[in-house]
Amino acid sequence: MRSIALAGRSGVALQRAFQAQRLLRAGASTRHYSANAGSPLPPTYERLYNKYSEVRRVLGAQRLTLAEKILYSHLDNVEEALGSINGRDIRGKANLKLNPDRVNMQDASAQMAMLQFMSCNLPQTAIPASIHCDHLIVGERGADDDLSAGIKTNHEVFDFLESAAKKYGIDFWPPGAGIIHQTVLENYAIPGLMMLGTDSHSPNAGGLCTITIGVGGADAVEALVGAPWELKAPKILGVKLTGKLNDWVAPKDLILHLAGLLTVRGGTGFIVEYFGPGVETLSATGAATVCNMGAEIGATTSIFPFTEASSRYLKATRREQASRDAELLQNFPGSGAAQDAYFRFEADKGAEYDELIEINLSELEPHINGPFTPDLSTPLSKFKETVLEQQWPEKLSAGLIGSCTNSSYEDMTRVESIVREAEKAGLKPAADFYITPGSEQIRATLERDGTLETFTEAGGILLSNACGPCIGQWKRQDGVEKGTLNAIFTSYNRNFRGRNDGNPDTMNFLASPEIVTAMAFAGSTTFNPMTDTLKTPDGKEFRFPAPKGLEGPQTPYEEGRETFKPLSQAPDASVKVAISPSSERLALLEPFDPFPESDLSGLRVLVKVTGKCTTDTISAAGPWLKYKGHLPNISANTLNTAVNKATGEVNVAYDLDGSKHTIPELAKKWKEAGQPWLVVAEHNYGEGSAREHAALQPRYLGARIIVCKSFARIHETNLKKQGVVPLTFANEADYDKIDAGDEVATIGLYEMLKNGGKGEVSLKVTKKDSGEEIVIPTKHAVSEDQAGFILAGSALNLLAKR
Repeated sequence: MRSIALAGRSGVALQRAFQAQRLLRAGASTRHYSANAGSPLPPTYERLYNKYSEVRRVLGAQRLTLAEKILYSHLDNVEEALGSINGRDIRGKANLKLNPDRVNMQDASAQMAMLQFMSCNLPQTAIPASIHCDHLIVGERGADDDLSAGIKTNHEVFDFLESAAKKYGIDFWPPGAGIIHQTVLENYAIPGLMMLGTDSHSPNAGGLCTITIGVGGADAVEALVGAPWELKAPKILGVKLTGKLNDWVAPKDLILHLAGLLTVRGGTGFIVEYFGPGVETLSATGAATVCNMGAEIGATTSIFPFTEASSRYLKATRREQASRDAELLQNFPGSGAAQDAYFRFEADKGAEYDELIEINLSELEPHINGPFTPDLSTPLSKFKETVLEQQWPEKLSAGLIGSCTNSSYEDMTRVESIVREAEKAGLKPAADFYITPGSEQIRATLERDGTLETFTEAGGILLSNACGPCIGQWKRQDGVEKGTLNAIFTSYNRNFRGRNDGNPDTMNFLASPEIVTAMAFAGSTTFNPMTDTLKTPDGKEFRFPAPKGLEGPQTPYEEGRETFKPLSQAPDASVKVAISPSSERLALLEPFDPFPESDLSGLRVLVKVTGKCTTDTISAAGPWLKYKGHLPNISANTLNTAVNKATGEVNVAYDLDGSKHTIPELAKKWKEAGQPWLVVAEHNYGEGSAREHAALQPRYLGARIIVCKSFARIHETNLKKQGVVPLTFANEADYDKIDAGDEVATIGLYEMLKNGGKGEVSLKVTKKDSGEEIVIPTKHAVSEDQAGFILAGSALNLLAKR
């Protein structure tokens, strides 16, 4: 897969659990501990322990990674999933049916998720859930003004989400309360939990030893209605950490460096599990930053063990009982039992990793990633020469810190330490400097402790507790217009072209908050704060000291303003969900047609895409977020930044008569004419956000197939959930054999679907110009359940029937 050291197959057989041995020899079933019988474990850990006991009974002494322990302990049926293959060859092969503990949704994706859930006609969700209003607030002038404007502009959506939350018993976090991932880390994440989140950066909670997986809305609905959620068993990539970070190096630099090693596709199909002595040197929030950006390497999720730092964070966030419960579970059922009888929040000794990377934190230096992709990684010491070689802008137009990735107390106090020293020297930021707190709890605590005052006195602009510029919700005030080449530095997680401000010529470079801040004071992309100096107003040379911060506040976090506290309540069937029939923002869903009782024929290639085709490319965010609950309206942006392979043009497609159109215009025209279509693309199609609209929109407009060289995991699943068949070229060179306008028929597709995903599929391509026929073999990863979704027309159609 890549040239890195692989983990050895140790074959170490540690002593089988004493309890499991006795039960197996006696042929008895696994012992369950019940709260009703006086179990000291809380219900969540009681379920976890009981499932874990079943896993140990089935797998015996097999060594398990931490990720496997948690994942397998959430299986719907352990015996069915693991028993038939004796625990061998699970990774990358078995389809796991899992029961998550909860679902968390952000407001942009929650709209479609709730519209789909409503179609199932259930009185409440089967598991706990939350909605977080964080994506729809535009960063412009400052926190208070932006929040007021955001509520006014989006009140219709917020009213809909709040009323749906009341009706179905879902926690509702109002606009201004915080970004979903930070809020989840502070309130819901506890060791051993398994959660789904309708956002690709949901694995942020892995910093607190949870399995948290980013999914599309249809996946969330599957869990909300109580159906087991299916996942192809991931392989496990172990990252062994040794040493300790040096002064200028932050946890952010660990994941920036790893992204450079692995690329945006390197983690696809893997859970990234961190272990080793270096883990103990990182804060829980630092670990969360690393897990958050695991999405940038395509990982299913990322996870850290439970450490002393985890315990400190739980206590600081007023969850000391959760820390005690985690310790209790690790020491349950008591002395005298063998090692495997305990659920330990770490990998078994001798556990095997499919691949292994070792990183010495002591040797790591700050990194800067970008532009236009999060895996183009450059060490700080080489960044100046790279800027000059590549002729990137030397002037920095803005520095932005915070977001769901880097807004922790530790991040902000480290930044505060260097801002204070710069202020003492009489310096102010030379570029616009924006700060986004990740939550009301963080904002209130930073205000209490004087950190925010330090930022604003230095000229920083405080934005609302929301995503803002990170996801394209940014109205720049510096006169940089679309088409103007410029550079920004951010502590965000993703930097695709045009993502932040809609300007395809804005280069976003990702770095730690302290590096971003130092660059903002310098106003230059070639400045190295570790070695270079700035001229002070009195003519002296100033060099930034190494950042120094606190892992957490010396007193517990402030809860913040009352108006931002969540609304939690039992389901109320009397509540009417707020949707206006004339709304331009919300529209009830019409079910998609089921798959025809035959192979597909008469399809046409709408467009052949070249280069990176992310979910931003397929369904842009920014101003389009306002239509997330209105499928017909948002479909007008479908593939509108895709590059046409034949011509190199952006958002251009040609009809069969040669007439020129935008891609969504031609898709709509073909939909109205009853002409089904497909898209041809290259590698990692659908990279980026968990945005299910990137699957919903093409399906709505008439797409039946996407064929490409490879898919991003979440998007491939989203396509199948909406009834679109994702196929990959069996031979990548065949990408060159199919072009826009060609006619396509499937061979073996219907039979494969009827056989529950078993069978091969080929495409018969009739060339538009010559009439020549060629057959292109493809591959697929359709499971039995997914075949059912596609045949029914969508997962929602099937769930509604059930």
